[in-house]
Amino acid sequence: MNMKTTIAGVQFKNPIITASGTFGFGREYNNFYDVGLLGGICSKGLTLEPRQGNQPVRIAETPSGMLNSVGLQNPGVEYFIQNELPFMKSTGAVVIANAAGSCEADYVRIVQMLSDTDVDMIELNISCPNVKKGGMAFGVDPEGVEHIVKAVRHVCKKPLIVKLTPNVADISKNALAAQNAGADAISLINTVAAMAVDYKTRRPVLNAVTGGLSGPAVKPVALRMVYQCYKAVNIPIIGMGGIVSGTDAAEFMLCGAAAVQVGTANIFEPLAAINILNELTNLCEHDNITNVQSLVGGLRVD
Repeated sequence: MNMKTTIAGVQFKNPIITASGTFGFGREYNNFYDVGLLGGICSKGLTLEPRQGNQPVRIAETPSGMLNSVGLQNPGVEYFIQNELPFMKSTGAVVIANAAGSCEADYVRIVQMLSDTDVDMIELNISCPNVKKGGMAFGVDPEGVEHIVKAVRHVCKKPLIVKLTPNVADISKNALAAQNAGADAISLINTVAAMAVDYKTRRPVLNAVTGGLSGPAVKPVALRMVYQCYKAVNIPIIGMGGIVSGTDAAEFMLCGAAAVQVGTANIFEPLAAINILNELTNLCEHDNITNVQSLVGGLRVD
């Protein structure tokens, strides 16, 4: 059984990666199982300076999903490099650092700093609000995507993954813009803009009013967008959005994903990622699939 996958020249032992913001830096989950068995670990979104994040309430459960407005709480990129990266590298899994910023200069500086470390890949979170454009996310239009990716590409020495927001008119155009600007791979989808309301108090549940929806509720949207991007670009795709089983992972691969990220499932089931890996392996064995990459793009639409 060959479970390996290669993305932008980086070889993963299997296609299961943990998603940014849902796995910390892997330390806590390593108490439950050997996280080095996974293909990769993605860090929390890293900013130049430490961030405490938004005030609570900042997480809320919804039917088949979760809303969050955590606000990129993280210890800052320097702390990550000195204190968290050595542990992540010691696991043996591919290490992906997620870079976040509020202006172009932030992104450039963070990526410069990460490029001089042992991280294997950098994932660019372009769902962040651009403070110089009234809070509009960098990744909401193809022009914005191309601009920020080009700026980062000039200084990035590592394979560059661009994480796409689903809150756009046509995600395939943004995917193509990322590819044209020099992205080595894309990952999608980030959370869907949403909100929850408490009827009794007549108030929004989240302190920030709106947040990002994730979990099984967004899976149909994510599958559609991965499929659209697979038809539009020729760089590898990492799919995510509501994956809770090996079958879910296989469905994303059929739609064109070379690998998948497991996010919200880690929060309600600490063993989620390793369980999904085992289920995907068993699924391949049951169906006499000797190479998991043979699933990629195998969706029958005729």
